[in-house]
Amino acid sequence: MDSYLDSFLNYLVVEKGLSVNTLEAYGRDLRRYLDYLMSQDINGIDQITQAQVIGFLAALKDEGLAPRSRARVLSSIRSFHRFLLGEKHAKNNPTLLLESPRTLRALPRLLSQQEVESLLATPNGTDPLTLRDRAMLEVLYATGLRVSELVGLKRADINRDIGCLSAFGKGSKQRLVPLGEVALTALEEYLAQGRALLKPASACQYLFLNRRGGGLSRQGFWKILRRIALQSGINCTIYPHMLRHSFATHLLENGADLRAVQTMLGHADISTTQIYTHVIRERLKQVHQQFHPRG
Repeated sequence: MDSYLDSFLNYLVVEKGLSVNTLEAYGRDLRRYLDYLMSQDINGIDQITQAQVIGFLAALKDEGLAPRSRARVLSSIRSFHRFLLGEKHAKNNPTLLLESPRTLRALPRLLSQQEVESLLATPNGTDPLTLRDRAMLEVLYATGLRVSELVGLKRADINRDIGCLSAFGKGSKQRLVPLGEVALTALEEYLAQGRALLKPASACQYLFLNRRGGGLSRQGFWKILRRIALQSGINCTIYPHMLRHSFATHLLENGADLRAVQTMLGHADISTTQIYTHVIRERLKQVHQQFHPRG
């Protein structure tokens, strides 16, 4: 069955154009699934029944895997079996009648506008790394980019004349996102006074560089963000996606149109963006309970 998994992953790359991260997630889920089937002496695709899939999901539940994670795994398995059926490698789809585990969608964690201001004000200096850090944080909050999109930016992706950048999201889909004056100023200072001093290799086209002059990794940015958050006095555990959540929520709180926010975030489905309206609703409830005399 390993050959079927390899064929499926190749299909996801060639036909679906999925990102490396998404592809790795599919691979992890399905490898775990196939290992379970082998432990049950299932060695052929047509031996797999609905009972085996349910048994695997039950085993994940016993291991303590959350409903959301189990739903993601089932989605991977469904896609795999649809592929096998479509390619005529299998005669049936054992996931056809299965329902996803019920999940309560968790509201995203985010920073208040005051916390964001404190975070952005913390990198204060004129050395190349500080200029880089300030530019990265300003760009991330101004655009709502995913961290993979941020570290993947090339110099050519910035259009300073119109104050926008080109972001390449999931599935290599391109979108144009406004930068805003503050982020654009921080970016120009970094490009003029910081990036060249980091001694970039001539072939390196990445916008944000590490101290050795190469492209910055996602893990490298995460370490920088955690360090700056501690310096700014933010006590909660912070991760890069919190700035993306904060970007979307603060836009909506200040009257932005949901469709515009969807476009800037690069969400294919508006329902994904609507989670931020739930965040605002919960905030209003908390304010009412705290300050209303009959709250």
